[in-house]
Amino acid sequence: QVMKGYLKAEEKTSEVIKELEGIRWYVSGDKGHIDEDGFVTIVDRYSRFAKIGGEIVSLGLVESEIQKVVDEESHIAITAIPDAKKGEKIVLLLEGSQDLDELKEAIKSLEMNPLFVPSAYYKVDEVPKLGTGKADFKGIKKMAMELSS
Repeated sequence: QVMKGYLKAEEKTSEVIKELEGIRWYVSGDKGHIDEDGFVTIVDRYSRFAKIGGEIVSLGLVESEIQKVVDEESHIAITAIPDAKKGEKIVLLLEGSQDLDELKEAIKSLEMNPLFVPSAYYKVDEVPKLGTGKADFKGIKKMAMELSS
């Protein structure tokens, strides 16, 4: 069962409600796969991808790789912001006691694809979080944009 739409927001409704072969679908923005038993596994959100120089980069993957070299007292957030040369660029926000230069060196040691390496790094007092304690991706992007300007 799919909702009829957003109240008094036809444009927003048309962005997320699609009809395919007579069936209405809600486009959630989640990325996932269906296994052989028919179970759906959500792995990421399409909004958590960056397009850098024509390549699609998973911000969740970048974050999980870099997390390997982040100390226990620190937290990171990865986002993408507009870039005039490559379309978007990856920005890392660091909260905690870890030294930013040490983190950059540690990231180099991961030998990641150069597209995955952040272009900008910022030390912040606090990474934006929702009331639930989860990352506030809109707030993170807004903070990165403000710090980059």
